[in-house]
Amino acid sequence: MIYTYMDSPIGRLLLAAENGSLKHIRFSSGRKARGADPEWERHDEPFRETKLQLRAYFAGQRHQFSLALAPDVTPFQQRVLAALQEIPYGQTRSYREIATAIGNPKAVRAVGGANASNPLPIVIPCHRVIGSGGALTGFGGGLETKRFLLDLERRHSGLFSASGAA
Repeated sequence: MIYTYMDSPIGRLLLAAENGSLKHIRFSSGRKARGADPEWERHDEPFRETKLQLRAYFAGQRHQFSLALAPDVTPFQQRVLAALQEIPYGQTRSYREIATAIGNPKAVRAVGGANASNPLPIVIPCHRVIGSGGALTGFGGGLETKRFLLDLERRHSGLFSASGAA
């Protein structure tokens, strides 16, 4: 596994890949902050395209990613992550809506768990999942980061912000 770091408007991000596919995006702060595993090797050059796409996203110029992804997840988690990728830029869905979308409407808690274990936040937009009442719920990078990402997307898609301001 190789890794690099990238500075972003939400803090320093760790990017990790194996065999040319992105496997992890980790936050430097928040409840799920983690650094590189000791056995990983730092290589910056292979992440050039990933960094370009992430910078374009943060600038509001990219609404979808075109990267090789290889998250290590269970088949159920894979279905949830696939459903997350179907949420349009600037929009949100509830955990219940995701459970229904994967054909298991009673799996709301399991969907929450799969969402929380997403190893590729931002690229696989788990930040677009909110509580059924519209409340912002947990996010590995912290709720302020989640709010920032939702506001960024809404600002660049012409929708209203998570805080209610245009």
